[in-house]
Amino acid sequence: MILEIDGAHANIKFSSTHFIPNHEKCSRLHGHSYIIRARLEGEMDDKGMVMDFVILKKRLREIADGLDHMILLPGRSTIVKVEGKGGSYEVTSCDKRYVFPAEDVVVLDVFTTTAEAMSKMIAEMLAADLEWPSNISSVSIGIDEERGQTAWYRVNLQ
Repeated sequence: MILEIDGAHANIKFSSTHFIPNHEKCSRLHGHSYIIRARLEGEMDDKGMVMDFVILKKRLREIADGLDHMILLPGRSTIVKVEGKGGSYEVTSCDKRYVFPAEDVVVLDVFTTTAEAMSKMIAEMLAADLEWPSNISSVSIGIDEERGQTAWYRVNLQ
């Protein structure tokens, strides 16, 4: 059985700024209105549920809120250099230099800030953060970068 949460309707979304080094168009600083989607695979429990929606939606909203209206930077990039300096972040990438207030930045545990990398990061965070019932076999996270463009990543839980 599949349980799915559509962040567009469940208000699990965020707007952020990022850039993708060495990309023809996306290497420029730009923003998206992202939507987080979740899909669980498992069997119904003795209450007739796969999992309580409330638990999953609460954690997904916390993640989205932490990314909302922030500049997303890759913390593990070999191309993007991110340095914290006295209340700001200095970022250099492909002959460009940016300085952002630290309060406007989230440095993510990714090598790039694509929807693909962020869906993997969030799926792995969820897999580690939540106490999963034994009837659930996998969790998948989809990140809509724009309507109709979703990157999915799946983590097997058993």
